[in-house]
Amino acid sequence: MKIFSKINISKKYKNSAVAIGNFDGLHKGHQKVFKETKKLAKKNKINFGVLTFSPLPVMFFNKNIKNYRIASEKKKIELFKKSNVDFVINVKFNRKFSEIKADDFVKKIIYEKINPKLLAVSNNFRFGKNRKGDVRLLKKSSKNYDYKLLNINPFKYLGKTISSTKIRKCLKAGKIELANKLLSRTWSIEGKVTKGKQIGRKLGFRTCNINVKKFILPKSGIYAVKVLIGKNKLFYKGISYLGTRPTFGGKEIFLETNIFGIKKNLYKKRLTVYFIKFLRGDKKFSNSTQLIKQMNKDVISAKKGLKAKLIL
Repeated sequence: MKIFSKINISKKYKNSAVAIGNFDGLHKGHQKVFKETKKLAKKNKINFGVLTFSPLPVMFFNKNIKNYRIASEKKKIELFKKSNVDFVINVKFNRKFSEIKADDFVKKIIYEKINPKLLAVSNNFRFGKNRKGDVRLLKKSSKNYDYKLLNINPFKYLGKTISSTKIRKCLKAGKIELANKLLSRTWSIEGKVTKGKQIGRKLGFRTCNINVKKFILPKSGIYAVKVLIGKNKLFYKGISYLGTRPTFGGKEIFLETNIFGIKKNLYKKRLTVYFIKFLRGDKKFSNSTQLIKQMNKDVISAKKGLKAKLIL
């Protein structure tokens, strides 16, 4: 898969089928767009590419948004590769790019720099300065700029359209199993293990702490998880806590994971934590004894919850 960090793509990748969007999470709705576009690309014997943006435009315009992403940039690229995308144009979304007028975006970006044969977007795709560009403008411009517009109907689950917003709401509500179903994979957070206050160790539960950074925050509480350590392909079972540690007066949110059977130091190791099942919400305990008693119950619940299948 060829990756372009600028829109000046080589001649080989022009006259291709190109899907445009943020594709955060690459959920089933996005997958439908990819599947139908790839099918036509194959029929026309042309490449299939993606035009996407980094950072996500909403995060660029609203600096106060700290926890929003369903998938990291690295994960998104991995998902593109897994979807057999031939090339990716990963545009740096900045002030200058946001000021491009909708008509100029179609003419100077889509036509002059990418020159696709097929162009695929979702029904709600908006572009250009002040988001004035839409599907109607792309349809109107298609004859002048010699491309066919693929306006693919949204994927629906139980009669409702699947979107990244819908999945974020599921995660925030603790509906991790539904979120995984809509993503068609087990949602995960990755990051380096940082040194914490070692509270878990004092309680008899050694944990690995990860700063959640820009990831969307699922509901605070306890989860049954599976974990990858570094580039190792061996999955470990475990239990994770996401929250502020209210029992100890904490304020900053951390993801703390107890990996079953692992007692060695994992500081600075990169972990990928896959969320299998939500077990219970966060709770403040009156003392450490009550907390330890509950944690032992949580481990039993986690081991039962880990019977669910991990979907990659």
